[in-house]
Amino acid sequence: MFEWAYDGINGSIPRNVGPECANYLSLKRRIIETLLISVFIISCIVWGLKHVTLPKKLAYVGEDRVGRRVLLIIMSLVLGMEIGFKFTSRTVIYLLNPCHITTMLQLYLLAADPSPTVTAIFRIHLNLLNGPVLAYLFPETESRIIFADKSMYYIQHGLMLVIPYYLLRIGGVYNVEPFSDMSWSILGFGLNAGYHFWVLQCVALPVQVNLSHMLCAAILDPFEGQNYRIWAVTHQSILCPTLSKLFSYGSNFFLTKFPPTRVKPSLECTIPKKNHTYEQSEKLHEDSNTSGNGHTHFD
Repeated sequence: MFEWAYDGINGSIPRNVGPECANYLSLKRRIIETLLISVFIISCIVWGLKHVTLPKKLAYVGEDRVGRRVLLIIMSLVLGMEIGFKFTSRTVIYLLNPCHITTMLQLYLLAADPSPTVTAIFRIHLNLLNGPVLAYLFPETESRIIFADKSMYYIQHGLMLVIPYYLLRIGGVYNVEPFSDMSWSILGFGLNAGYHFWVLQCVALPVQVNLSHMLCAAILDPFEGQNYRIWAVTHQSILCPTLSKLFSYGSNFFLTKFPPTRVKPSLECTIPKKNHTYEQSEKLHEDSNTSGNGHTHFD
């Protein structure tokens, strides 16, 4: 019934599709493994929801940004081309891969009006940046025959790192939790892992398509073997929060401390207007006591 969504997938690529990949793990092991990991996932989500906090007073962005509109248009075009290529090649099922979901979240963040929901989604999505980083470190473009299709792969994943940096530059509702607060990272990882085991695995098994390597290990996976998914949960539970914190810390350094790129006194405050000098904005920031709005401190 849904063959149009996956029958164009290249079966000549090892461990990409087919019964060999689907039978990499026995059904019994998959069920037991999924149940055990689900307990861990639910624990992360419940603990995260109990401990996450949002600023009581959000700093709203007071003006429309040309850069935000430009990024919204560019990323919309890129995602539109990706969708077009997937329909043309009859590989629509790949739109379920995590990086496409993260891209959709970023489009929402670029388009939505300021609200607590925007802040929550922004903080969660920072813990999904392992996707574009791993996409560059271990590119999987063998199934992309057309040059334009391969180009979209790199452009999309590059924009996925540019957009959160730009949103942090804007500030306001696009703010992060204190560096020592791990609640958003744990919640984000729980949602990410839950999507893999509860959604991708359930879709991948019937059609035997290796979505995000949920059916079988990649050829170059150093943890290849029967325990590869347990190892994946382990190293990703370390990598995801580490990348999120490093990204926030690096953004804080370049946006608030490094003289050539410094644009504002603190990461959570709204970027100064063009007719304000940095010193004027810093004084305004201190006078209005906005440093508590996003409770973002790295000192």
